[in-house]
Amino acid sequence: MARIRVRIPSLLALTAALVLVAGCGDGGGSPAAKSGGDDRPGAPKVVVTTTWEGAFAKAAGAEDVTVIVPQSVHHAPDYDPKPSDLAAVAEADFVLYAPFEPYAEKIKEAAGSDAELVEVALDNDAAKVKAEVKRLAGKFGTEKAASGWTAAFDTEYAKLGAELKAAWPGGKSPAVVSQVFTTWAASMAGATTVGTYGPEAVTPAQLADLAKKKPALVLDNAHMSTGTVLPDAGAAQVKIVNYPGEELDLLTVYRDAAAELKKAMAAL
Repeated sequence: MARIRVRIPSLLALTAALVLVAGCGDGGGSPAAKSGGDDRPGAPKVVVTTTWEGAFAKAAGAEDVTVIVPQSVHHAPDYDPKPSDLAAVAEADFVLYAPFEPYAEKIKEAAGSDAELVEVALDNDAAKVKAEVKRLAGKFGTEKAASGWTAAFDTEYAKLGAELKAAWPGGKSPAVVSQVFTTWAASMAGATTVGTYGPEAVTPAQLADLAKKKPALVLDNAHMSTGTVLPDAGAAQVKIVNYPGEELDLLTVYRDAAAELKKAMAAL
């Protein structure tokens, strides 16, 4: 199990602490009021299944985040939680998981009566990310910290989008075929999505139809890749990574995707 401590700048930490104290003035028993996991009274102890949920939690203002599935596991849903993983879940104030993870039921059973189970909608679409971060912050009592992150996200996303638009081959939006969980990268690039595939296996008929769209790029999901999608279509395949690293920095996912897209467009 990967144990990850996340710290936000001291000013934001102080602000978040004040928000939590104000929200607990009546001595209520909310989960956020019960934990002192990072030695700051009122700070929630958050356990997440993967670094993806962990990045959402960090963006929402959580400071004490424990990740169950090691970042080295390429396909997180294949992981089988160990007893020590489940013990950590039992000590949490909040447990974040995704419904498509096969071990979700084990996580629910191990959470006990004190932890609040939170199903996270994992999607890196910009609007959906911001909505989910806001929702989580409301649960954690860390709205101020989440607001600061969202402002930084908007600035970075706009910057990356402008750079990608400037990199369009011939000044025109490239046509792309995208795996269903990487369409967010096409949106960030301002690309024209002419077709999608997955998560189910692609049939020969579907491949033939996608090839007819004459895409310049194929955006492949690095975590669910089935190899070259359109080998005879002349399209450049771009690997898009959805899960952040152990630092739980969601912005890195967007920067890395932008770098891959710019490299691919420059070669067209």
